[in-house]
Amino acid sequence: MCGIVGVLGTHEVAPILVDALRRLEYRGYDSAGIATINDGKLARRRAVGKLVNLSDLLVHDPLAGKSGIGHTRWATHGAPTVANAHPHRAGDVAVVHNGIIENYKELRAELAQAGIEPQTQTDTETIALLTHQFLASGKSATEAAMATLGRLEGAFALAFLFEGEQDLMIAARKGSPLAIGHGDGEMYVGSDAFALAPMTNQVTYLEEGDSAILTRTSVEIRDAEGRLVNREQKTIQVDAARVDKDGYKHFMAKEIAEQPSVLANALSAYVTEHGIALPDPGIDFSKIDRLTMVACGTAFYACFTAKYWFEQLAGMPVEVDVASEFRYREPPITKGTAALFVSQSGETADTLAALRYCQGKADKIFSVVNVSESSIARESDLALPIHAGAEIGVASTKAFTCQLNVLLLLALKAAVERGRMTQDRLEDILEGLRAMPGTFNAALDRDADFSSISSRLAESRDVLFLGRGLMYPLALEGALKLKEISYIHAEAYASGELKHGPIALIDQHMPVVVFAPKDSLFEKTVSNMQEVMARGGKVVLITDAAGAEAAGEDVWRTVVLPAVPEVLSPLLYALPAQLLAYHTAVAKGTDVDQPRNLAKSVTVE
Repeated sequence: MCGIVGVLGTHEVAPILVDALRRLEYRGYDSAGIATINDGKLARRRAVGKLVNLSDLLVHDPLAGKSGIGHTRWATHGAPTVANAHPHRAGDVAVVHNGIIENYKELRAELAQAGIEPQTQTDTETIALLTHQFLASGKSATEAAMATLGRLEGAFALAFLFEGEQDLMIAARKGSPLAIGHGDGEMYVGSDAFALAPMTNQVTYLEEGDSAILTRTSVEIRDAEGRLVNREQKTIQVDAARVDKDGYKHFMAKEIAEQPSVLANALSAYVTEHGIALPDPGIDFSKIDRLTMVACGTAFYACFTAKYWFEQLAGMPVEVDVASEFRYREPPITKGTAALFVSQSGETADTLAALRYCQGKADKIFSVVNVSESSIARESDLALPIHAGAEIGVASTKAFTCQLNVLLLLALKAAVERGRMTQDRLEDILEGLRAMPGTFNAALDRDADFSSISSRLAESRDVLFLGRGLMYPLALEGALKLKEISYIHAEAYASGELKHGPIALIDQHMPVVVFAPKDSLFEKTVSNMQEVMARGGKVVLITDAAGAEAAGEDVWRTVVLPAVPEVLSPLLYALPAQLLAYHTAVAKGTDVDQPRNLAKSVTVE
């Protein structure tokens, strides 16, 4: 969610901060601001809305200084206003914060007894006020920051800047990610490596509970118990952190188009001439009795799809849980259970909390992530990268198909190791999988069809999505994509559930998108589709050539995709889910890459 950047530099820092914040826009935000130290004096500028508003403000009211912090805020406590925007300042200290301070009301009450009243609605201001109080009591800047950290409950990534301290910054993390960048006589802080990539490729990731004291030439890190610790300095791939639309109108369009190439790359990382190869220490599915899969949003639908694969192919019992509900149910985890967590960023707060709940309970903890140095990856027994590359659009596209790819490969490996699939059958499926990048290109060639249909969907207030079997999770994903970027109300149902309530909504104004390749459940899905058509509903049928012929000519609109083996259909049918949503959003004129109220990396519960 919120993005943090800090620089102790040798050049004017304001333009550097704004550029770094621009690289964090994908996280989602509704206001932005920076603070700098110049000749010992602390000053800040803040603006509501897009970063261009902050840039305009800095043109007319510039900030000088070579030390500074910046922030893009996704509102939690308090509306998106200039007063509530970060950095927050109290006296000689300015603070930027990602997370939620859960005991801020108690701290506010204490401060009120000392005659200190907040000026904003935010929980973050409490951090600045508390630090200011410690400074007023005679503590040094470092002592005041550390004393404040000791009083905070909840989740946070923090950066402190102090008036009169041009060569000092304090950083800390608990529950929210934070990285330290090392330069030549410069030091940096960032929510992730994307923000720091133009400045350095040398990064140290703070671990849970760490705090860091930074100068331009040094960093001192202490753990949650206050002990001095060494954290590994790593080299990041700067090219992988490049953020560029490459001529596309939106990042989402670019990322949809990249799917053939990233799928090919992901396959090459796992599929060899001898079969499926996982990173060390690997997974022995013959020793796993059942699997618990946990994720949020689109990643949850990837897990839901994988449940079909694991159960049908490998005969393995699977539970799939929404991460935000999982640990609060206190589910019993029996012997022989492995836990698998899926997250694009690897920092999703609810998913990370669920992983920690499983530590010491599950036999093994695995993760499927796009960021190999993320918290979820580091805390797993085995992390499986999806190799999707940087995904900037808030609505996940190529990360979803790459998640499906890795999960399918795991299910296939489990099927072989559990004696449910022969090597010949495995090779047949892998051969089809190797052909999928080309099949993706053929599906993307139908872009004009989806654009035409979407111009009509854009006029709708409500849309239903239907699917059976492996297409049911894809229907759910299609509905999610449509509502999150076009703001059209969309719902998805298993086709067989239509008669159990949703059919009451069907009339001539209700488009119904049906995912139905000519598979083992096709006839049943078409029967449900006919029930919609009999009541005047406008059916958009996404199918293959055989399905289109069997369905007949009475369907409102049909898009024909290439025929693929049933087991591979979820990967291919992810594309129409994405393209319908994308073109509908474009037709409506919404913000495709940064839809309102949403964030790419959800780092608060």
